[in-house]
Amino acid sequence: MTATRSPKPSASRQARFQAFDLLATLVAVVGADGTVLFANAALEDARGLSRRSLQGSAFPDSFTEPQLLRTALAGAGSNEFATLRYEAGLLRQGADPLPVHVVVAQTDRKGEVVVELLPLEQQARQEREQRLLDQSQANKELVRNLAHEIRNPLGGIRGAAQLLEMEVQGKDLKEYTRVIVHEADRLQALVDRLLDPHRRAHVVGDVNIHEVCERVRSLVLAEFPRGLSVVRDYDASLPEFRGDREQLIQAVLNIAHNACQALAERIAAGDAQIVLRTRVARQVTFGRQRYRLALELHVIDNGPGVPPSLEDRIFYPLVSGREGGSGLGLTLAQTIVQQHHGLIECDSVPGRTDFKILIPLP
Repeated sequence: MTATRSPKPSASRQARFQAFDLLATLVAVVGADGTVLFANAALEDARGLSRRSLQGSAFPDSFTEPQLLRTALAGAGSNEFATLRYEAGLLRQGADPLPVHVVVAQTDRKGEVVVELLPLEQQARQEREQRLLDQSQANKELVRNLAHEIRNPLGGIRGAAQLLEMEVQGKDLKEYTRVIVHEADRLQALVDRLLDPHRRAHVVGDVNIHEVCERVRSLVLAEFPRGLSVVRDYDASLPEFRGDREQLIQAVLNIAHNACQALAERIAAGDAQIVLRTRVARQVTFGRQRYRLALELHVIDNGPGVPPSLEDRIFYPLVSGREGGSGLGLTLAQTIVQQHHGLIECDSVPGRTDFKILIPLP
């Protein structure tokens, strides 16, 4: 007997499920018998099949162990549970099965069950990104409060030192007061750098990321004219997007400058290299949102890599891997990119460090 596919979902049902296309997780709405009534865009991408192919098919057959989902659907149909969770392998076209966390939940309509799939690797990455965002928010609050607390007494110290300099007679004593003024000014500059991204108004306009990269490249090569090559690897198809050009230059420059400092030995040896690479990322998820298009800007260096002790703390304020470093460059870069609804990630091994900037594109 020839198997027949279930009829296509009605337009009203499609409209009800359309919001699932906005989710980054993989979602299918299935009938009590396991027939797919709706598959969202993320599930299409993961399976490597079109929605038309998925709808009407038996969803349990999409897994390495179909019986697990059949049992779950039977339990949902008999009201044995409201929600069930387990781990499984999702079959994909031309690729190994994808390990997923499966959530089976009843809906308010009889005969409909929502099956949500969270790729285990993606789930771990989302949790890491959320920790990074939460950490960044906490850092910003700490930095603001700390900077404001430092600023007021700092002004008083500087003013008192200047008055004292007017009163003392000896040259040696005047030198001490000048040291106080100089150090107060240095701390004031540090405070200003901490506060700058939060108090500067955005100057929003059309941004060509390659103009940003070229500006950074020229500034880096002007500072390190020998022993360092900066390689361009651009995707010319990247569209312009709305953003603050000068702030983005500062963010990329901070990352590149950080790389130059890590490359000090290779610069001296004459074989230091930084690669500025741009790409279009499609159907990408970061910051718990899914974007149709995003900019991927990589700043890659062939330095010694990030020390293991700093891997989880490189975006913390005042954390630096070199003597005398302020530990603000990467913190400010992350803040600027987050103001553009993006994120910076770091992947580092000895001989290759890759800072990846992700920014949504229109």
